[in-house]
Amino acid sequence: MRLAIVAGEASGDLLGAALIKALKRMVPGLQVEGVGGPLMREAGCHCLHDSDELAVMGIVEVFAELPRLLKLRRGLFKRWRDDPPDVLIGVDAPDFNLGLERKLRRHGIKTVHFVSPSVWAWRQKRVNKIGRSTDLVLCLLPFEKAFYDEHGVPAAFVGHPLADEIPPVLDKIEHRRKLGLPETGEVVAVLPGSRRGELKRLGEDFAGTINWLASRRPDLVFVSPMAGSAVRQAFEAALAQAAPGIRVTLVDGQPQACMAAADVVLLASGTAALETALVKRPMVMAYRISRITKWLAETFLGLHLKYYSLPNLLHSPPVVPEYIMDAVTPETLGKEVLSLLEQPARRQTQIEAFESMHRALRQDAASTAARAVLELLDREPMEQVPE
Repeated sequence: MRLAIVAGEASGDLLGAALIKALKRMVPGLQVEGVGGPLMREAGCHCLHDSDELAVMGIVEVFAELPRLLKLRRGLFKRWRDDPPDVLIGVDAPDFNLGLERKLRRHGIKTVHFVSPSVWAWRQKRVNKIGRSTDLVLCLLPFEKAFYDEHGVPAAFVGHPLADEIPPVLDKIEHRRKLGLPETGEVVAVLPGSRRGELKRLGEDFAGTINWLASRRPDLVFVSPMAGSAVRQAFEAALAQAAPGIRVTLVDGQPQACMAAADVVLLASGTAALETALVKRPMVMAYRISRITKWLAETFLGLHLKYYSLPNLLHSPPVVPEYIMDAVTPETLGKEVLSLLEQPARRQTQIEAFESMHRALRQDAASTAARAVLELLDREPMEQVPE
């Protein structure tokens, strides 16, 4: 069996490597080539290009790189059209992969797209393009499969890799020791985002929330993971302005350890909300974008979101307090964090919901995805093959 696979960026390299390993356990002699990073190379992929070549951010940057990207895609198309693999798997990078998948599918090659774009949230008409491009969408979240089922696009829910990676229970005291935090007392983890743009929109309010909480609970300990020096500098400036004199332990990276060490987590919307849920820590979520961006998203891109955090999209009824746009203030966030700290029943409601989510998402995503690919190809897995 011969597999072509194209993964963009580090996250795609990670997913692609896990999928290749799972398929190799099931298919002796599997041959793999495509676009990937160091993890996919280590898993046995012959990389024609590096996944970093697809990692282009920003509208201006994309336009500048468009000729190169189109040339790269044309080269892959010609190679696999002339020497067809059994299946092409596009891992994320939908702007690049869906076009390649669609062209090769027209030439009779089976195509799979691994990780659904957020088509259920915005630009829902893209589902038609996805349906024309791929024979199967591998979904990390159960409501994504339900969405594709409604639109007649073949899809399989395979589970979320984070749910496989994070153990059911993480020891709070162990992670406090790891971070040099007090073993007793209450800890609030503050995650203002991993990008400078998020810090610009939320940093001052999060720092103000720390100040609001500290003025009422001087015993609270605050810890905040920093995603790089630029984010650290921006948050330090926000703390100096809005929470002068209050000690906040800033940690380089290690967001999961900070979550695990905490009693309550205050965070910006994003993947961190799902990670916090899988770590089983109660949380308060905030989300703010510019008014013009919100208007454009709703008016022209068809934003369809009742809730913004993945835990609320995954669980009914919603359990995570969400504060959006003008509702994001130090007082509103502080009151919500304090309420969770002082009301064990509220914390327990969230924790029980998160335990249920973890069970639902923990499906051994790589192996489940591999089986779905083999089922599409009408092949039986040979799982006795050692890793």
